[in-house]
Amino acid sequence: MAAYRVTPGFQRVLRAVKHASLRPQFCVISCHAQYSTVYNPNEKTFDKILIANRGEIACRVIKTCKKMGIKTVAVHSDVDSSSVHVKMADEAVCVGPAPTSQSYLNMDAIMEAIRQTGAQAVHPGYGFLSENKEFARRLATEGVTFIGPDTDAIQAMGDKIESKLIAKAAKVNTIPGFDGVVKDAEEAVKIAQQIGYPVMIKASAGGGGKGMRIAWNEEETREGFRFSSQEAASSFGDDRLLIEKYIDNPRHIEIQVLADKHGNALWLNERECSIQRRNQKVVEEAPSTFLDPVTRRAMGEQAVSLAKAVQYSSAGTVEFLVDSKKNFYFLEMNTRLQVEHPITECITGLDLVQQMIRVAKGYKLQHKQEDIPINGWAVESRVYAEDPYKSFGLPSIGRLSQYEEPVNLAGVRVDSGIQEGSDISIYYDPMISKLVTYGSTRDEALRKMEDALDNYVIRGVTHNIPLLREIIVHPRFISGDISTNFLPEVYPEGFKGHLLSTGEQRELLAAAAALYVAAQLRSQKFLGPQRVASVPQERSSWELCVELDKGVHMLGVSRSGSSYTVEIDGEKVVVSGEWNLASALLPLTINGSHRVLQCLSRNSAGEIALQYLGTSFKVRVLSKLAASLSKHMPEKIPEDTSSILRSPMPGTVVAVSVKPGDTVAEGQEICVIEAMKMQNSMTAAKTAKVKSVHCKAGETVGEGDLLVELE
Repeated sequence: MAAYRVTPGFQRVLRAVKHASLRPQFCVISCHAQYSTVYNPNEKTFDKILIANRGEIACRVIKTCKKMGIKTVAVHSDVDSSSVHVKMADEAVCVGPAPTSQSYLNMDAIMEAIRQTGAQAVHPGYGFLSENKEFARRLATEGVTFIGPDTDAIQAMGDKIESKLIAKAAKVNTIPGFDGVVKDAEEAVKIAQQIGYPVMIKASAGGGGKGMRIAWNEEETREGFRFSSQEAASSFGDDRLLIEKYIDNPRHIEIQVLADKHGNALWLNERECSIQRRNQKVVEEAPSTFLDPVTRRAMGEQAVSLAKAVQYSSAGTVEFLVDSKKNFYFLEMNTRLQVEHPITECITGLDLVQQMIRVAKGYKLQHKQEDIPINGWAVESRVYAEDPYKSFGLPSIGRLSQYEEPVNLAGVRVDSGIQEGSDISIYYDPMISKLVTYGSTRDEALRKMEDALDNYVIRGVTHNIPLLREIIVHPRFISGDISTNFLPEVYPEGFKGHLLSTGEQRELLAAAAALYVAAQLRSQKFLGPQRVASVPQERSSWELCVELDKGVHMLGVSRSGSSYTVEIDGEKVVVSGEWNLASALLPLTINGSHRVLQCLSRNSAGEIALQYLGTSFKVRVLSKLAASLSKHMPEKIPEDTSSILRSPMPGTVVAVSVKPGDTVAEGQEICVIEAMKMQNSMTAAKTAKVKSVHCKAGETVGEGDLLVELE
């Protein structure tokens, strides 16, 4: 990394961060000393800001407000009363019950909270009311500043149909498609035929992957129209749809823009957001490996041209699809702060929330286009409470029984809004945190991401760390050969976790054997002569049987201090560590290489669950005698899943399409489950008659609940 002069102002920032009372994970990484944000206490902005959001983004906004000396007001639903963002804010107001329509989307309640607390401005975060022009209008009527663009810009860019027309007029490259509102499924089919398959059906309002479907034929067009309109109505209160040409194997690259109320606008470089599942981003990085300086500048200038065309002011993002020849096409503009904004902050040194507040107060931008750097590389992994083995991530709910963020590692930032004991519920997005790593090079940033994922402790809910880690170490990702089809192309049969090489399997077996012996020795130290008839003699060698994936391995283990030598199939593996069995993390040295494993569970029957290279593996370690006896134990007969349909996730039953006595074909829709505002079609695994139906529309179901039985 190049050296930069650290100004006295920036030294004050570093001292302020060092002595801040905030939790470490909310500290912004300052990645470019020359232009890093300085919080000027003499620059008057607002005395009090209400954050009309929840979770990590509410915490993120509060963090900057504290640095700027601004008091904050949190709003929350009744189930969020003990949330982190509520505790961080100076004041908090309950705005309704758990459902978003009655709380975080309840404009009347939020307006009343503003009046009660005397907040002068509102930061909407992202999602919820962040792109709602009516909310911005009501704030203006009350004389309250909306920290975002004005209502005209929200209207123009928030509607995908209108924004596309404006983009064309501003000479921004656009995707071929139908610019009007699609009336019904039959019209959708006609339009799709005219454009040519494949097509993208998507909601006119909103974003975040909600209300989006790809259709390759007439049947998928009709089905896509139905699901997209329902999701759009549920998520945004607007079921209008549009259709455009789907660009096969595109990259999703977006440009961050920043504009003030005085006609000044900047582009803050790009973010590569091509790693997606169900049109929702999973891993992002800045800058992109694909763009050259000429293309970057062209995209940035078009993004600024669009922002100026609607007199945009505040931070915003112009999203593009980019084909293999670096042709780029306008996708949409998000008139708000993006989820992935931290990686732009890392490579530019700017605090985007601070910039939004300054612009909202009427200040001019502090920088010129030539001042904006690309310094280093940043990667963001979205950590979700999801099961990545089910369609790359179906939601999981539960309480975080143990939670430790890897904030002690250099170059790591964790933006979260939860803590140990927090609940992940069916009412809100299942995001746990945004894990960001920064390095002077891409390789450095990716290595730090590996370490951060290995050191991230999450218990109580299923999470997607196994998938995130596999993505960032995959050869295609490392080489930059990616597109929005990366996941289905790399895992055509679905994600199965890390596939162990022969050497990695030996490492795992050796670590499990050493852990088993260390636990046995530890237990002996706590059983004194008063509880045990005779004190066992100190041992230095063991013969063990280790089972992994139905494979059985005979191991010889010898011990010397805290080091274990494990012989597996004639190969010796040396494992050493501190063996702190009370810790969630298990840092080990295996044949000279540093590894961080996590012991997820272990019991007296020798069953151990280890998280190794991001994936959880179940290992069974037995003594030689116990292994010889275990073959006489009866095996549990697995359930016949072809005759039953269980819910793969917690959610709400939207529709049931069958009744007892109906005959269904393989692949036929049986019911629809909605989870976190996404609708999922549940289908029959075989052709059979419906024996019984155990659910009905409007009911809430849990993961594994029985929905339908087939004869």
